[in-house]
Amino acid sequence: MSKIVKAILIAPALGLLVLAVGVNKKVSEVSGELIIFHAGSLSVPFKQICEEFNRYHPRVKIFREAAGSRLCARKITDLKRPCDVIASADYTVIDTLVIPEYTDWNVKFAGNEMVIAFQEDSRKAGLISKNNWYDILLEKDVTFGRSDPNTDPCGYRSVIVMKLAEKYYNQPGLSDKMLKKDRRYIRPKEVDLLALLESGELDYLFIYRSVAEQHKLRYIVLPDEINLKKAKLADLYRSASVRIAGKEPGTFITKVGKPIVYGVTIPNNAPNRELALAFLAFLLDTERGGAILEKNGQIFLVPSPSETFHKLPESLKIFALPAQGEDKR
Repeated sequence: MSKIVKAILIAPALGLLVLAVGVNKKVSEVSGELIIFHAGSLSVPFKQICEEFNRYHPRVKIFREAAGSRLCARKITDLKRPCDVIASADYTVIDTLVIPEYTDWNVKFAGNEMVIAFQEDSRKAGLISKNNWYDILLEKDVTFGRSDPNTDPCGYRSVIVMKLAEKYYNQPGLSDKMLKKDRRYIRPKEVDLLALLESGELDYLFIYRSVAEQHKLRYIVLPDEINLKKAKLADLYRSASVRIAGKEPGTFITKVGKPIVYGVTIPNNAPNRELALAFLAFLLDTERGGAILEKNGQIFLVPSPSETFHKLPESLKIFALPAQGEDKR
């Protein structure tokens, strides 16, 4: 029995939800509108997950908006836009911008890693490797892009990768040189750079491995010491940081290097909370959303420890674990 079926059995809020099971599939009578704000890097898998969800629930109309994760959060906090589900490429965006005023819990559900993506006809494509990529990117006739650290986790993760690379390759001043180059190729979210790469205006870009794989790009696999993939290297990643815009205008916060972990939640004032709970049960199920995420190059992390475990809706607690020292009620 998959986790989604178990969730339905224990959750009164999902009492009307009937999923297709076995050979003779039935569709539920669940209906309504579902508004999802999600990270740009989730565009491909979330499109597929929503299509699969609609197979079981054809009367549900889903509205998806992709943006940098911090912009997704600000649609809720600053613009007061209605939203049923927000999925961030960095769970700490929810922790710092959305909790506690707009929600009080967060589920970690996926991981990723940073790579340097390019195409067959990118300049120096035949020469670049994990040992010289930074020299190639700094060459005058080579261009590279990255997303904005103030709007997108991939943006500040790109900066952290540069700073970790400076130490790993023993190249003093490397990150400053890279941050000063090609600033005209900074965009609100990492997927905005794909068209520039495909048109040949860009040679390389800092991006998530899952996005590179989804778009059939070539990419350089970076050493674990700088790619932000490994949980066991969290202390090393923490040695690099970047200053970005804070919650209020004119304020700033420091983002410290961390392993890449995505987070998802439902705002307190979600227009259709019951439908949002049903969607999250689908997303977080290993055999449903989890399988689609992994097919698209994401690392599925369910169940993961949650510092807000005791505040999770009862129907979602099977998809998380109490963090160390967390109240298990």
